[in-house]
Amino acid sequence: MLDIIKEIVYSVTGKKDLTLDTDFVKDLELNSFDIMNIICAFEDRFDMTIPTRDVWQIHQVKDVINYLVEKGIEA
Repeated sequence: MLDIIKEIVYSVTGKKDLTLDTDFVKDLELNSFDIMNIICAFEDRFDMTIPTRDVWQIHQVKDVINYLVEKGIEA
């Protein structure tokens, strides 16, 4: 799952070298537009909708993985 997230983040932002603890805002310095583009890419890749209220709970790469696992998404 981590490799898929790395691929998506790289394709949207050009940022790589992600770890589970990478914070999208603090470490990658992404703005809200970047984050929404990443969320849209996750939705497309995993064929799901992520409600805006859930987006605000996703800060680090591990949060994405935990969210996807909670929703029953498998890589």
